[in-house]
Amino acid sequence: MADTGKLRVTVLDAGGSPIKEKTDVMLRHQVLSLTMKASISGAQNTIGGLNNTTLPSLYLVEVDPPSYLPVQQFVSLKQSGVTEMTAVCPIDPKKIKSIEFPKFKQLSDDGQALLTKSDKVFQFEGKTGAALYEGLDDVRRAGLLNILTKAQATPLSNQSNVLSFINELRELRGDRFFAVVSRQLREETKNSISDGLFHEVSGALHHLPPQFNGFKDAGSFKTGEMHGNLQLTFFMKGEECVVDIDIDDAGGLEHIFQVVKNKFTGPTNPFIIHDILLRFQKLDPGYRFVV
Repeated sequence: MADTGKLRVTVLDAGGSPIKEKTDVMLRHQVLSLTMKASISGAQNTIGGLNNTTLPSLYLVEVDPPSYLPVQQFVSLKQSGVTEMTAVCPIDPKKIKSIEFPKFKQLSDDGQALLTKSDKVFQFEGKTGAALYEGLDDVRRAGLLNILTKAQATPLSNQSNVLSFINELRELRGDRFFAVVSRQLREETKNSISDGLFHEVSGALHHLPPQFNGFKDAGSFKTGEMHGNLQLTFFMKGEECVVDIDIDDAGGLEHIFQVVKNKFTGPTNPFIIHDILLRFQKLDPGYRFVV
């Protein structure tokens, strides 16, 4: 039988860089009971041996690099010549060996100023600026950079951005942080609903840590992106205002990357949020994974 059909697979990470690892590829014919397995690596990314008696045909192609999550997509293979396919794979957090973070002085001016003003961060009391930033573990630092990047890129109707209204960090977690903010942020967020920048949502699942005694729920608001939304959940005590800020993946693994199966449960993993921001919103939190 003639061997004329070929599939060329380009495998990229969320930032658009080629993944050079040896990658397993599985092709499943969508009509016949026919499965083919191959391995590709770097420039050797063309799969031959596709029998032209079954082509043109629709295949489900699964791409599985060792350090990234497997993704899949449907590809209509041509009867002859080369069919091109690009697979973008998010990082597998369990395969990260280390993370290259930007230095404190490489952060935005607003980010540096916020860390410098924050001397009461839970478990890091007394540390500010570079000492606070460098004292964070990888998960907290990644979550912080994700939110700083997204908050600075999130506009309000008065032409400012969310980050500019955050006065002081009080607790950092991988999936969120709690901060003291100007009460004007709450008002500007509400005003931004009419411009379609935010919409009101339930904040029932958001609770303040014990250090914020006496604060009452004051509304929760979310940006309108399909994936990687910024959510601001406000709490008030008199004139004091604090906010729980987080980024929701909103099924981004399945819908943006077409991950075969999302195996992560519990708090949103900041490394996954990094790849969603980078791929879906072209927002770069500034750190890189070493695998």
